[in-house]
Order: sequence, then C-alpha cells, then structure tokens
Amino acid sequence: MPELDERLQTVYNHRLDTITPSQIRSFSKEIQDIPGLISLNVGEPGFNTPEHVKEAAIQSIANNQSHYSPQNGWLELREAISSYLQRRYDLNYDPETEITVTDGATEALSSSFLATLNPGDEVLIPMPGYPAYTSLVELAGGVPVGMDTSAHQFKLTPEQLTETLAKHPQAKELVLNYPTNPTGVSYSQAELAELAAVVKAHGLLVIDDEIYSELVYDGEHVSFAKLLPANTILINGLSKSHAMTGYRLGYVAGPAAIVKNVNKVHGYLVTSPSNPAQYAAIEALNNGMDDPIPMRKAYRERRDLMTTTLQQLGFGIVSPEGAFYIFAKIPAQFSENSREFALRLAKEAKVGVTPGSAFGPAGEGYLRLSYAADLDQIKQALAQITTFIKQTED
Repeated sequence: MPELDERLQTVYNHRLDTITPSQIRSFSKEIQDIPGLISLNVGEPGFNTPEHVKEAAIQSIANNQSHYSPQNGWLELREAISSYLQRRYDLNYDPETEITVTDGATEALSSSFLATLNPGDEVLIPMPGYPAYTSLVELAGGVPVGMDTSAHQFKLTPEQLTETLAKHPQAKELVLNYPTNPTGVSYSQAELAELAAVVKAHGLLVIDDEIYSELVYDGEHVSFAKLLPANTILINGLSKSHAMTGYRLGYVAGPAAIVKNVNKVHGYLVTSPSNPAQYAAIEALNNGMDDPIPMRKAYRERRDLMTTTLQQLGFGIVSPEGAFYIFAKIPAQFSENSREFALRLAKEAKVGVTPGSAFGPAGEGYLRLSYAADLDQIKQALAQITTFIKQTED
C-alpha cells in the first residue's frame, strides 16, 4: 500500500477542510450492520424503473448507441425535456440553447454553482436543507448563508428573505428546493409569487431544485421558473419521478446566456451523459407521463399512515405536501440529541432513520423518516417504534 510523500500532505484543495462527509450516508453506514434493521433513512424510491423505460436503455445498447453524445445531451432528449416542461408546467425552453443534460441533479447543481459563483459570493439557503447545497457552494468558493425556517412551518417567507438580505446585501444567489428534502413541505403559487417579488427586487439568481416536482400530494406543483424565468436556473431529473436514481440523469434549464456557462463546466466535469440513460429518459418523458401516478398514490398512503402513527406517539409533524419524507420532532420526554436518539432507535427498535442534525443546525431535535420503503416494512417499523416508545413510558 503506497504512503503519500510527506511533502504532498498539504497538496489538496483546502476548501475541503470545511466540508464534512455526508452525515446521511455516514450514519447509514454506521447502522447498516445492525441485525434485523428496517431502513427508513435513505432517499431511494421504493419502486423499480418502469419496464418500457428499462427496455429503451437495453435497446440503445443492442443498437450500439455507445459513442459520445453531444456535450449537452442528445437533441432528441433535450426536445423531450422541453416538451415535457411545457406540457407539465407551462415552461418554455429552447432545446438548442437553454437545456443541458447532466449526470443527475447533483451534477446539475455542481455545474451551476461552479459556473455562477466567484470566491466569497454569498448564497442564501433555507434550512434545514439537503446538505449537498452547503458543501457544493463551499467547493465552488461561495459562502453559504443558512436561514432557519423551523419557526415558519419549514417554509421560507418573504419577510425572512428580506431580513436576511438586509444583513447580507451582497448575496448573489438563493437556493430553492421544493417539495423539500428533508421536510416534504412545498409552496403554493401565491407563496412563490411573494418570494419572486423579493428575488426580482434584489436581482438574485435562484438555483431552483424541483427534483420532487412529480411527487406532490396536495394541489398542483407550480414551478418558480414560471414566475421568474429570467432569474432562475431550473434543476430537475428523472431519479424520483421514474425511480431512476442509478441512471444518473438530470438536467438544467434556464436563460441561454447562463446555460452556456453551465454547459461549459459540465463538459469538463463529465464530457457527456451516459447514452443508455439518455435513451431511457427519452422514453420516460415521451411515453411515461403517467408513470409517477401509481407511485404518488402509494407514497400518499404511506405518508398518511406514518404521519398518523407518529403523531399518536408524540412526534411533532408538519404534514409533508410532497417528496417522500417526514421530518418528525422527537417527543419531549427524550433528552438525547437527534443523532443519539436515532442511534438508540436503530439499536433498540431496529429502525434506521436519519438524524435531523444531518440537515444543518436547524434540524437538531428532529428525525427524517423516508416512506419510500415497502408498505409492509413501514408497518413493521412503526410497530417497532411504537413498542420502543411505550417501553420508555413504562
């Protein structure tokens, strides 16, 4: 095993000193070997990719579609994305110049931050939030500014955004994610319009992550890009809507001038997206508009079951409007922090969840539970949590 030359110990990107590994994955790894553990801690759809979508990927391989695609993805896919966004969310993007296909939504985020941030630029991030936002901003040289939304049902309000901008008048960007990981809350058109007015007045760029847009249970999803397209980089993909997390297929849509720069960074990071994934995505977008419907119905049933049971056990819950997570406040009788409580739950109740602290300081005191798991597993997990809670009360 080679040992690094001592003279090279400091040869690395020093921004990594401020970045810790994902607590979601590290905690999952820590508890994964507990015998009999039921996992409710990973954001992984509890369905397989639809058969017709899988077949399109297989057929692309059989047809020897194995060469580099254009850097921004096959035009046929970009046209499918453009058509889908128009039909589904009334958005209009030119597939030639305003869409880039990426290796998942995370790469779309990485390329967007690297293309738009200069050292020291501040980026406003509602918290609790997906931890990758903070880390990717830091890797790009930006400065994340967290906004604790827990006092407002986990929603960013125009008043809070205005107050934060008064303290950080040089802020360049706002990250908006909804339905939200980890809380599952979403925004109405009226709420988005109020935020859009503040964004427009201050000339912010919005990094708009709508990866869970097809998993909305209450009302219709409205894209922020519909309200303020000139200020928005839209991030989306097929990981959640079509259970294609392993395909790594996402996309960026926005004004041509900014997508051009995102595509430039994207090209140096990955060259081009995977061909089988692209042909699968073409099939999903052109012929799989209804594929998310049964998934959405099943998730809603699981959400309702989990919400009702946990509330009866004393967990505080803001009912999720989308995605497949519940962000539950730990019952008052427990004094442990979220990591300690989650570890105890894993060892004693044999149920794996994610500590709220993994989503920033604003998440302390909470747990994230995924209801993307199989319904029978969820029922068993809830039974085991019920037994655990009742035993502590005796």
